[in-house]
Amino acid sequence: MTGVPASAAGGTGRPAPGGKLGAAAVNQASLWNIANILTMVRLLLVPGFVILLLQNGGYDPAWRAWAWAAFAVAMITDLFDGHLARTYNLVTDFGKIADPIADKAIMAAGLICLSALGDLPWWVTGVILFRELGITLMRFWVIRHGVIPASRGGKMKTLAQGTAVGMYVLALTGPLATLRWWVMAVAVVLTVVTGLDYVRQAVVLRRRGLAAEREAVRAGDRKDASETAR
Repeated sequence: MTGVPASAAGGTGRPAPGGKLGAAAVNQASLWNIANILTMVRLLLVPGFVILLLQNGGYDPAWRAWAWAAFAVAMITDLFDGHLARTYNLVTDFGKIADPIADKAIMAAGLICLSALGDLPWWVTGVILFRELGITLMRFWVIRHGVIPASRGGKMKTLAQGTAVGMYVLALTGPLATLRWWVMAVAVVLTVVTGLDYVRQAVVLRRRGLAAEREAVRAGDRKDASETAR
């Protein structure tokens, strides 16, 4: 969950030296490639994760261990499909849409279930989900002016959120239960701080985009006036 969708890899071209595919392969990216398949697996893991977590009332340590395994697999597939997409520069429309949905779905499912079980305060879930939804909508708001790149802080936020939710899914006690509280606190702080930074970037990007558009209009008007004067 980086902020920039990590889409699919595939295609028919032969890998160039260094593991890169040529431009021709990029244009022939197939829907059924390994990165897209990993994204589909992550989507399918969401209902499975919820079912495992809520078995026997949601407090059975064994079932919660299985739920943690499903959550961990989902997080790992997120790393792999993103790596494949970046390495081979292959993008599909499905990957652009499905990857961020899969990322947010598994995290939202974990947060909501944990709050429903009383393990996690609802305000924590609300802050994280509000931030994720808000940043996604904001990206669409400024998309015509440019793309807000994923930041190092955003990547740290994703890692902290995944680690914290995973620790809460497990039936931990004693010092580990205390540790997971601190990990979640770090995740919440990073969530808020990086969210504010993305808002700042979006405002700056939009202002620059609008200024460039106004300058283009003025340049066009000057050109028309010059041609008319001739």
